[in-house]
Amino acid sequence: MLKRRVSESSTTEGLPIAPSMGETIAGERIHPKKDNIVNKRVFYISMLAIGIGLVTGLVAEGLVGLIGLITNIAFYGRISTAFSSPADNHLGWWVVLVPAVGGVIVGLMARYGSKAIRGHGIPEAMEQVLENGSRIPPAITFLKPISSAIAIGTGGPFGAEGPIIATGGAFGSVIGQILKTTADERKILLTAGAASGMAAIFGSPIAAVLLAIELLLFEFSPRSIIPVALASAMGAAMHMALMGTGAVFAMPNLAAPSSMAIACYVFIGLIIGVLSVGATKIVYLIEDWFEKIPVHWMWWPALGGLAVGFIGYFYPHTMGVGYDNIRNILAGSFSMQLLVSLCVFKFISWSIALGSGTSGGTLAPLFTIGGGAGALAGAGILLLFPQIGLDVRMAALVGMAAIFSGASRALLTSIVFAFEATMQPNALLPLLGGCTAAYFVSFFLMENTIMTEKIARRGVKVPTVYTSNFLERLNVGKMMLQNSIALSNNYTLAEVREIIRAERVEETQSAFPVVDEDEKPIGIVTLQDIKNSALSSETTINELIQHAFVTISEHSLLNEAVSMMAKSKADIIPVISDESGHKLVGIISHKSVVDAYSLQMNETEDIEQSINLRNRGLKILSKSLNYRKKIKS
Repeated sequence: MLKRRVSESSTTEGLPIAPSMGETIAGERIHPKKDNIVNKRVFYISMLAIGIGLVTGLVAEGLVGLIGLITNIAFYGRISTAFSSPADNHLGWWVVLVPAVGGVIVGLMARYGSKAIRGHGIPEAMEQVLENGSRIPPAITFLKPISSAIAIGTGGPFGAEGPIIATGGAFGSVIGQILKTTADERKILLTAGAASGMAAIFGSPIAAVLLAIELLLFEFSPRSIIPVALASAMGAAMHMALMGTGAVFAMPNLAAPSSMAIACYVFIGLIIGVLSVGATKIVYLIEDWFEKIPVHWMWWPALGGLAVGFIGYFYPHTMGVGYDNIRNILAGSFSMQLLVSLCVFKFISWSIALGSGTSGGTLAPLFTIGGGAGALAGAGILLLFPQIGLDVRMAALVGMAAIFSGASRALLTSIVFAFEATMQPNALLPLLGGCTAAYFVSFFLMENTIMTEKIARRGVKVPTVYTSNFLERLNVGKMMLQNSIALSNNYTLAEVREIIRAERVEETQSAFPVVDEDEKPIGIVTLQDIKNSALSSETTINELIQHAFVTISEHSLLNEAVSMMAKSKADIIPVISDESGHKLVGIISHKSVVDAYSLQMNETEDIEQSINLRNRGLKILSKSLNYRKKIKS
């Protein structure tokens, strides 16, 4: 007799965690074991991440000291690791040659050390995550900070944060390679190093975690967030221990803005968004120009250094890391004339230097340019509409964060970083509006970002949408294979072959669960075995059963069924009902997964309704005279 069982719809709320595949032992039915996302391995990776954060914090302090040392030697002829701005030098026209000499050294290091030290570090780390199993050559751990310190210390208009992010990422990757971790674990360790580097420089652990999520991890799960968060916390702790506990960009307390002022800050965000797009395009346009210069790329940083030095002679504040410039902009200490010259010539100097392929970062220059542009826009609005009560310092802070949001599309990182770096709670709402506006403009006007354009040109596809796994939102019972067939264990091959022909399932089902008299699965038989012409037609299915198989509950999630199929290399997984004594109620196959993704792609279709309307039944074929008569007739 033919029985049809239609699976009952159920919700995924309160479901038990679906077990994972266990060891396959011939002759036994294998029940999946529980698979915890947060397990001992995550604890192990977390301990490694804390250690990486500790080392990266020390390296960050060392890099800052090395930049100070080279700056003092190059511009003042003294031995000191204290931070000094190149702007106060008295070298005269000789200052033009200092960045060029730094460029020559960096070019030689790139040519004979590693070409990977060129650029600002984050795109290179992204590429290794996406294309190379998060493997970064060990040499980068040493060459990147040294080359960056030389480039910045000799006047390069970069910040220290990009190189230390790249260095921390390289160190995490090397540790992962030494300890023979998986690609996913190496990605977490690489990201932990990068995040701890940012936290160590700026004392911004939450922004560092968000940066990791938005630019490196491309996922949000406990197994990755926990180690990265711990590494960032350690990096921030090292910052407080070695560099102090105050805000990195301290500024006077800002008053809560009015509604009209908030609207103006959003408008400033739109303007800065356009600026961020233009800045990104110009940087890569200059890089394309360098590609056309008929000299070896090793000499490009020296040519870029000449431009930096020439601009620095007339506008000395454009050279070096420029953290003091950012503080002065946020404090409202610069005149409008100085703001204009700083924004324009800092951008020209930075874009030429970065386009030349030297070693340096992007965050500090962007903060300087965006902060200055935001202050100028705020001053213009205040001049035209004084009744609004706009705060130019708040406008500068919004501009600083918005340009990074637009250029990198790291929206949450931009907002939280600006807050952590200044500790201004009243700025959160203007930052949210302004950064979101810049982010919005960037998506409309620019295909790639300042972080992804370079690697996109090399054919690397960077994820832009991070969503939860769609398969985690559907349970197995709702996606069981439509019109699947299970066989009774005492059928002969002749009978089964006739059943398959009559039911027309050969093209949709490559394996069949076998059940006992109580409709409980006892094994699997494949279509290939059934069609084996070498076997006698009187052979029973019971003789062909593969007893080593996995089952899954109808209340489990579909992504767990996919994981089990991958581990066991199974074509199908029998689905059992816990409420009815582990009876077979359906099967999950590769087609179930394809069906699930088809539903996801159809955005106008109501998923729940479409699933419930489809007939996803199971035909359990028992050895019955009635069914045999039906086949013969």
